[in-house]
Amino acid sequence: MMRIKHLKSPNYIFYNKRRNVSSIVIHYTGMRSLQSAVERLLSKKYKVSSHYLVSRTGKIMQLVKDNNIAWHAGISNWFNFKNLNKNSIGIELENKGHQYGYQDFPRKQIVQLIKILKILKKKFKIKNINITGHSDIAPNRKTDPGENFPWKKLYKNDLAIWHSLDEEFINNFRLKKLININKKNILKMIKRLGYSRVLTAGHLDKDVIKAFQRRYRQHLINGIFDQECYLILTNLQKFI
Repeated sequence: MMRIKHLKSPNYIFYNKRRNVSSIVIHYTGMRSLQSAVERLLSKKYKVSSHYLVSRTGKIMQLVKDNNIAWHAGISNWFNFKNLNKNSIGIELENKGHQYGYQDFPRKQIVQLIKILKILKKKFKIKNINITGHSDIAPNRKTDPGENFPWKKLYKNDLAIWHSLDEEFINNFRLKKLININKKNILKMIKRLGYSRVLTAGHLDKDVIKAFQRRYRQHLINGIFDQECYLILTNLQKFI
């Protein structure tokens, strides 16, 4: 049985009808301690919140009810949705983040996250492709939950998408330049995965490439779309 500690953040919008939740956004807290993260999410001053917070020991806290709108996504895009607060559930994971010493995510924390995700997926009929990271929906601003987050494990629990390519095989194509590949087709394929923000000055957006790499090619985040990235992107089209 999943035990949840209920807190009450003042940073939400009450919704008196059943909310159309189409996605879940996973974050890390990016703060030095759990206490400081809780204080921030409960503070009227900072005006941020999430629906859930999972500690590194697996303790679950709910700060905003599922049907209310939490302030976690900010300026964001995913498929045709903009500013995803209205249409999403936000889950924060205790982690110091890239600024204070990025950590792995402990097993206890991920086990509890998976429990929450399964409940929410069933409750709101959310598609796996719409279980996202903060960096997916706001690639120009955010890097969380980052390259240590176990997306492949979520995929194995039917809670995310992941490629089916042999890792050793695709590693052979790392850093190899694209040859005779139509970049417009790359843009179309990335948009099909949900990344709405794909163009900067008429070319492939470097921030989106990094977000894609943090999600699907976690060993190297360099903003360069190479042959390995292309193979992964092509393979992921089976989920569309």
